[in-house]
Amino acid sequence: MTMPISGTLSLIAFSLSLGVSTTALAAPKSEIVLAIGGEPDEGYDPLLGWGRYGHPLFQSTLLTRDAQMRTQPELAKTWYLSEDRLTWTIELRPDAKFSDGSPLTARDVAFTFNHAKTAGGELDLGVLELAKAIDDTTVKITLSQPWITFSDFLFTLGIVPADSYGPEYARNPVGSGPYEMVSWTEGEQLIVKKNPYYFGKQSPFERITFLFTGEDTSLAAAHAGQVDVVSVPATAADAPPAGFKQIAVDSVDNRGMSFPMLPDEGKTTPTGNPIGNDVTSDLVIRQAINLGVDREQIVEVALLGHGTPAYGPADGLPWSNPEAALSFDPQAAQALLDGAGWAVGSDGIRSKDGIRASFPLIFPASDSTRQAIVVTTAEQLKAIGIEAVPQGKSWDDIERLMHANPVLFGWGSHSPQEVYSLYQSSVGGQGYYNPGFFSDPKVDAHFVSAQAAESLEASYPHWQAAEWDGQTGYSGKGLAGWAWLVNLDHIYYVNECIDLGPTQIEPHGHGWPITSLIQNWTWTCD
Repeated sequence: MTMPISGTLSLIAFSLSLGVSTTALAAPKSEIVLAIGGEPDEGYDPLLGWGRYGHPLFQSTLLTRDAQMRTQPELAKTWYLSEDRLTWTIELRPDAKFSDGSPLTARDVAFTFNHAKTAGGELDLGVLELAKAIDDTTVKITLSQPWITFSDFLFTLGIVPADSYGPEYARNPVGSGPYEMVSWTEGEQLIVKKNPYYFGKQSPFERITFLFTGEDTSLAAAHAGQVDVVSVPATAADAPPAGFKQIAVDSVDNRGMSFPMLPDEGKTTPTGNPIGNDVTSDLVIRQAINLGVDREQIVEVALLGHGTPAYGPADGLPWSNPEAALSFDPQAAQALLDGAGWAVGSDGIRSKDGIRASFPLIFPASDSTRQAIVVTTAEQLKAIGIEAVPQGKSWDDIERLMHANPVLFGWGSHSPQEVYSLYQSSVGGQGYYNPGFFSDPKVDAHFVSAQAAESLEASYPHWQAAEWDGQTGYSGKGLAGWAWLVNLDHIYYVNECIDLGPTQIEPHGHGWPITSLIQNWTWTCD
């Protein structure tokens, strides 16, 4: 996950750095300004996770997806998986070059995959045995076991140059993507220009400036006509400035409450962070919360209607199970709590064995949308006798507290691998994945079957069974490792002279998914 930047650049500073209002002139322009989210804390290195929630921009991937999410070749000309599902053989296009003019070969692809496995970033390539260049345009990628979601890396892992990759790469990337870096002022802005060696469709925009500003500053810049595209929270989504149009993009970008699954026994992580919570470790509490939240109301109140209820981490995608959805039923929630001995006290909050049904509900303090979701959820939970206390924290604090307190996280991916990472026992406590240490052998067994399937399509029933197999699963009907609440619409204010073209269903917002098809953007005003 990335850590949002709350920029405080003044509009005067914008004017000085950009020189002219972006909407003042309707003439064709070759430079545009975007304020579409925070900068990645780890920089622009695909080996550390850059690009996994969208296209990496500076780099190319082996495969890509069009606006209808259909597979398209990018660096790869052909690709196939062996019958034993252990070897990918990929033939590359011969004309690809990096932005420094050097050729991109199979050696660079092999280097990228092999080093991504050991880079220590957000990518899990544990099943990769070896990537090997057979010749300049052929690479073989061998796995230690069948792992159907490994195919996701063909779409998301940007290829880096073997000869020049080094410790400073994240802040000075060289790639074969549509753009190359001009300058990066951390915490303020990134300037990129078109890569003259890019082999694909060229964008009409020669230069793009990305502003790393907070929500209020970005909106003020839009009203002043100093940006061309700005992402906006739901709370500000219905009043586009003059000269802008509102674009709503469907997404699988969800928000959900993580639950610490273990009781507080004084245990800590290797870095000393506390583990466990005596309230949320009770299954009845977790199930009652899932029954007692009115997701429709959260969408209307916190998102002003710009979203949909969420019941799992991949709603609407073919590997999710619609049978896992729960209806809002506060009476059933209260009956569960009553039956388990969680008695209502004089203050309306339940307790059991001297433990109050109370906990902090943490959210990133810089995110107004998550704050609205948390406040609305907390109000609803009071009705069933559970006290969730909203607490806005920095990402550093969240990382320290997330194994012992519920946190409102955001996820959403084009791959079922994310479901695996959120619920697989062995991933518990690793980074931001599975922060509550969810663990269940039946769910793990379904994951094993899914990963061993002969195709991604054949794996779908196994992912669905992991969510709910009729008796148990990770969903709110089963072990309730999370309370998934909403799926967000992604809202943008876009200069009325810019046509974004068809857009993809977007994943989680980190990584600027709106730029995935940036080559198709056009300026429509004369």
